[in-house]
Amino acid sequence: MANPKLIAIDGPLKGSSFPLGAVEVWIGRDPGNYIQLSDPIVSRRHCRISLEGDSLKLRDENSSNGTLVNDVPARERTLSDGDFIRVGDSRFLVILAEDKPTWSGPKARLDNGQLVANTTIMLKPDEAVYLHPDKVASLPATERLARDLNSLLKISRAISQVRELAGLQRRLMELIFEVIPAETGAIILSKDRFAQRDPFAWFGRGQAGERSLSVSRTVVDRVTQGGEAILGNDISESQSLRGVKSLLVSRTQSLLCVPLTLYDRALGVIYLDTKDPDARFDEDHLQLLTAIAGIAAAPFDVVNQLETLKGDARRLKVELDAGHDMIGESEPMRAVYQLISRVAPSDSTVLILGESGTGKELAARAIHNLSPRAEKPFVAINCAGLSDTFLESDLFGHEKGSFTGAVGQKKGKLEIADGGTVFLDEMGELPLSLQARLLRVLQTREFERVGGTRAIKVDIRLIAATNQDLEAAIKNGSFRADLYYRLNVVSLTMPALRDRRDDITLLAHYFAVKYGQRCKRRVVGLTPAAKNLLFSYDWPGNVRELENVIERAVVLGSAEMIQPEDLPEALHEASLLPDVQQTRFHSAVREAKRQIVLNALDQVGGNYTQAAKILGIHPNNLHRLARNLELKPTLIEKPF
Repeated sequence: MANPKLIAIDGPLKGSSFPLGAVEVWIGRDPGNYIQLSDPIVSRRHCRISLEGDSLKLRDENSSNGTLVNDVPARERTLSDGDFIRVGDSRFLVILAEDKPTWSGPKARLDNGQLVANTTIMLKPDEAVYLHPDKVASLPATERLARDLNSLLKISRAISQVRELAGLQRRLMELIFEVIPAETGAIILSKDRFAQRDPFAWFGRGQAGERSLSVSRTVVDRVTQGGEAILGNDISESQSLRGVKSLLVSRTQSLLCVPLTLYDRALGVIYLDTKDPDARFDEDHLQLLTAIAGIAAAPFDVVNQLETLKGDARRLKVELDAGHDMIGESEPMRAVYQLISRVAPSDSTVLILGESGTGKELAARAIHNLSPRAEKPFVAINCAGLSDTFLESDLFGHEKGSFTGAVGQKKGKLEIADGGTVFLDEMGELPLSLQARLLRVLQTREFERVGGTRAIKVDIRLIAATNQDLEAAIKNGSFRADLYYRLNVVSLTMPALRDRRDDITLLAHYFAVKYGQRCKRRVVGLTPAAKNLLFSYDWPGNVRELENVIERAVVLGSAEMIQPEDLPEALHEASLLPDVQQTRFHSAVREAKRQIVLNALDQVGGNYTQAAKILGIHPNNLHRLARNLELKPTLIEKPF
């Protein structure tokens, strides 16, 4: 790592930069933090970043609303270049090593002198001879014309091969200085279109000792906005340029400034000047530099797009490297990640076990994404809910006329997945008749379409998943033992959510942010009381059920924090029910809630707004509580 830092890109500190590594960086609301955030949803000591060995590690300090890395809640995370850290309303970009430019020379600076009048020579785009073949053809053949055309061809070939911005600027200026007698020059790109912020300066012809170049902002703005090239000579005597301080101080005698324009959009300018009174620029130099700028505009745009894509790739790299969309940092999930990383590189068949909603398909996709087959198809097939005929056709395909409705040939998913991975979900539901055919595919890697006679060879990896006890199914005769042993080369069990409760908060925060963005409303987390309800529940539907609960809370809620009232009644019941005498205890609590709500409504004549004030809750939450308690008030709400 070289000069790692955090850059605030959203929030009250937007634009600020903070070095990392030298000290332990604490982030939070308290003034004692290295990065203090005046944000009520940020905890006093929210999170910290410290250097451990050669890595930067982020730790959430049990904050109320969590710390997100790349929009995924993280309790502890090793940071990578391009990571995004969200703390409350603030977002930070992690930079571990700044890109090293190929050109480390001095930069130009813009001065604010004023241009007084129009005594310089202006060249409009349609007057640029070299950019219009018909005009070139009408020119008399001269040695200078031949030399200029040869230079344009050389420059076009040279810069078309460059794929890095600083390298393109350096190479272009080298070539320009070979054909135009300039002493100094600069390429100034539009800040709206290019990430680069500093003008690129170039010194030649005995100017190697120069460390700064002052360029007139007036000249640059005029060329950029008007789209016309400028040639100026005898600057010190020119009435029009007398007010431009940078030109007078530098004793500039001649200047050229031409626009870099692509599809009528200004990308920037190329600027040249000289102090030598004997090295005057003429109109031919103006024509040549205008043509060079016309040739260079497209390569600049291409390189800028490439560098933008590289930046996007760096930001996505962390997500891609993870190889999965699973969320969790508990010990059971760490064991799952380790096993996935060990089995992924091989072609072994994997059997994924676990209750419904634990993320078996996510685990299968992770194995595929981390395998050498990652660039090939991942085909998922659900073995439940289809008739034998349709499932057989879905797996193996069929020939035209092989059964009623088979009006044409169809490739099966096993054939479509050639080279990739086939995921068979709900494997325990696969009919016995198809189990034998699948066993043959596993043994020979070939099959025939339904109604076909030609053997089709496939190169696939098979991953199967089930929430059933296959060993019990073997005993009762509903599953073949030989197929089970073929599938169970490596087994992976996805833990139930109740067995990884440490991940509940991470998952809840992730789903809250996800559905908040989808519903276009701000949701920053859960209240402590809501978190307690999540922890008290056994989650028979596992992660899928938790996701549904949080989505419902986001859709129905009205506050920035998910409240207990936003959660289903089943969670409230579970938090109050003891292991014994559940029914009696729950009934008593439920009846107490009903009486409290009805008494409040009775006091205010059925006005829900006033009743909510008495109870200290939001009116929407009172309506929702009434629905959950199946109340049918006889009082009609009356306004006061």
